[in-house]
Amino acid sequence: MQPQGYVLLVLHAHLPYLRHPEDPDALELHWLYQAITECYLPLLEVMERLEAEGVPFPLTLSLSPTLIAMLADPLLQQRYEEHLERLIALCDREVARTARHGPIHATAQYYQHLLRRRRRQWHRYQGDLLGAWAGLWQRGRIELITTAATHGLLPLLAAEPAAVRAQLRVGLQAFQRAFGHRPPGIWLPECGYYPGLEAELGRLGLRYCFLETHALLAAEPAPPHGVHAPVEVGSGVAAFARDPECSRQVWSSREGYPGDFAYREYYRDVGFDLRPEELKPCLHPEGHRIATGLKYYRITGPTDQKEPYDPAAGLQTADRHAGHFLWCRERQVEYLAPRLGRPPAVLAPFDAELFGHWWFEGPAWLEMLARKAHFDTRIWAFTTPSRYLAQHPPTHGAQPPLSTWGDGGYCDYWCNGENHWVWRHLHRQSARMAALAARYAGAPADSPTGRMLRQAGRELLLAQGSDWPFILRSGTQVEYARRRLLTHLGHFHHLARALEQGEGPPEWLPEAEAAACCFPDLDPAVFA
Repeated sequence: MQPQGYVLLVLHAHLPYLRHPEDPDALELHWLYQAITECYLPLLEVMERLEAEGVPFPLTLSLSPTLIAMLADPLLQQRYEEHLERLIALCDREVARTARHGPIHATAQYYQHLLRRRRRQWHRYQGDLLGAWAGLWQRGRIELITTAATHGLLPLLAAEPAAVRAQLRVGLQAFQRAFGHRPPGIWLPECGYYPGLEAELGRLGLRYCFLETHALLAAEPAPPHGVHAPVEVGSGVAAFARDPECSRQVWSSREGYPGDFAYREYYRDVGFDLRPEELKPCLHPEGHRIATGLKYYRITGPTDQKEPYDPAAGLQTADRHAGHFLWCRERQVEYLAPRLGRPPAVLAPFDAELFGHWWFEGPAWLEMLARKAHFDTRIWAFTTPSRYLAQHPPTHGAQPPLSTWGDGGYCDYWCNGENHWVWRHLHRQSARMAALAARYAGAPADSPTGRMLRQAGRELLLAQGSDWPFILRSGTQVEYARRRLLTHLGHFHHLARALEQGEGPPEWLPEAEAAACCFPDLDPAVFA
């Protein structure tokens, strides 16, 4: 029986570019380590297990170019493996330490088995997670897409159109370099859209993008199908919009599934509970405490009083929530299909790191949902944007307004009292880069001028990442974000000044190239 409607599950995996060859103990590298251990490896395990058992689960996964560069980096692969070994050693010590602590000891043993399984999985891939994702794509199990080069917020970069073009084109080139061909669609950073962006997307051959709910609800003319069918926004680009009900159920820590009291508590970690001597070998050389991922307590309630975490109870709760999500989508599709006159497209987009990192049981929830959708329902089915568009192309056109999925729905979170100073520098330096790219067009890539121009482009792209103003506003790791911004802008300024004055490369250029070695085939012409 043909499904009456479809759910498009889209996960966006992104981290800002982190390398720090000069400091193997940089605390921020743990952002990558935690994401690999708690999110990317579990998601791969789920997808491969479903494939082996013949359960279809057509997931769409967006991998940002900065994340692609880090996952392909031999230095970071080696450092991650060393980190995993240290974590396993700590876990082994925890199993011995908690021998007399009943439920906590059982949870420590659970982590011990889990981390050893992650090590076997990592070794089976030989550290090549991109190859594992590519294999799933080639076998038709998932659809891979990407985003702008360094996740630059395009509506705020649009004051210099060349900056938007460079972000998009370099991002697509990085994806093509990693996977052999370009993606069919794109995840706009922070779902940031502005009128006119579709022309650049169309020129690059992109067929679809994703927007926040109000972007379609406020579009002109109003789409007759609301957010439950894609619309043609121009230049052959279709836009899907987020379904608000799915978002509340899965995303919200208060109203949604992740806040259930049976689930693992994210913030209570042995990295902050144990004495320093008990944390070795995972204690930072300077004594800084860091989250280890070994967490023994469940959410329990809104107070600081926490009860021991029971992994089996967490999985039972995930199973119940998967069943609830399935039932809700059935009722939603039953209601929408006859009223729309076409199979509705229910878009459920999320940050990939929600599943496993923030919501520990998230990957298990996805696996249970895939099984239930396959065996227990015929009303709706999972699909990818490309498959949906092939069967049900847009029947209406509309012009959405400027929008993001950030707090407030526009750009306030990235341009406010804490971070507005960033943008005047980015706009000014983008104009300088465009002039330099035109002036030195045709400079050989391996010449001193070519090297300086390429590195200036990398530094500018890295400064444009939306992560830095976001962190400045959120108040977490503010000094790191400020330092990264000033470093990239400073490197760009000195390289640009040397090029403008006809000087040779500075002595620190090789060091800067080693620290920011992403986009090795960057063509400065994209900035012109």
